[in-house]
Amino acid sequence: MYLNGNAIFVASEYRLEMDMTANDMMAEIRDANLSYLMLAQQMIRADKVTAIFRLGISADIADLIEGMSNAQILKLAGGNMMLARFRFDDSAILGMLTNYNKDRTLAQSHAAILMAGQGVEEIA
Repeated sequence: MYLNGNAIFVASEYRLEMDMTANDMMAEIRDANLSYLMLAQQMIRADKVTAIFRLGISADIADLIEGMSNAQILKLAGGNMMLARFRFDDSAILGMLTNYNKDRTLAQSHAAILMAGQGVEEIA
């Protein structure tokens, strides 16, 4: 296969663009993790019971997050995996939060009741 100079340049530029996108995505994940952990810790310190409910975490995880130092939070946030996840695995709940136009407050309340009935996610 013969590639002229322009084709090689385009191919290398495309690879660079893909790498930058992956790097940008990883930076965004780290930023989101840091924001999530800082917010979670603040919520837990302000009102642990409400934070456990709103974050969908166990009391053990809440205790761990509450006791983390800034250095520990930065280290945990620096990973390449999202720490937060969507709680609506059920499409009905997601539909209630996004599609109901008649009585939005009622739909959000109904979704909150359904999500409250879901068990706390355990880390395996």
